[in-house]
Amino acid sequence: MPAPALPSVTEQAERLIALGATGPLDPDALRKEAAALPNRPGLLVVGGARPSELAPLLRRADRPGFVVEDMTDVDDFTPVVGLPDAAVWLLTDPDRGDHLTNASPAEADARFAAEGRTPMLLTEGVQWVLQVPEVLERNFCFMTIGSRLRKPSGRFDARTPAVWISGGTGRDGRDRKDAPKIGWCWWNNRHTWLGFGSGAGRVLPGHHS
Repeated sequence: MPAPALPSVTEQAERLIALGATGPLDPDALRKEAAALPNRPGLLVVGGARPSELAPLLRRADRPGFVVEDMTDVDDFTPVVGLPDAAVWLLTDPDRGDHLTNASPAEADARFAAEGRTPMLLTEGVQWVLQVPEVLERNFCFMTIGSRLRKPSGRFDARTPAVWISGGTGRDGRDRKDAPKIGWCWWNNRHTWLGFGSGAGRVLPGHHS
């Protein structure tokens, strides 16, 4: 299904301010940066926002979001794609990647490269759900393979971040059933209910392409 429509960039900035989700920027700085972005559809992304701080601000069925217990290093999953040198940017044409369900992250990465799309970062995925919570649907959630954790050896950790809905089982606990969560899957595994978040590109303030 098509992704839910995003509010205007100005409205997105005000929502992040209301939620206290402005990352390293103060409200006035975020408003100024957002105003410099082109007037076109897309997701306003605050580059320095930390997933661990954004997760509790997520809401679904009146339940706050959370990070799974065995991902205390969630903020160490850093971009593996080229990023703009900017405090904020616009991720254009964000997509949940439902057509890639049951692909492995490695296969999805190859598809994105062939299609000229960019894998979504974990922080982008979380900010997307902050803006339009209905992006997360039961049995239709997404991985964010634009962020990975590099080990001291230089090799990538096999965990791959994802944003989905808790079933209230295991260590999540029944009280968290239906809550949005940041978790992980293995790099080579396939899941029938996880797509792969992506965008057409990233646009900087002051640029119009």
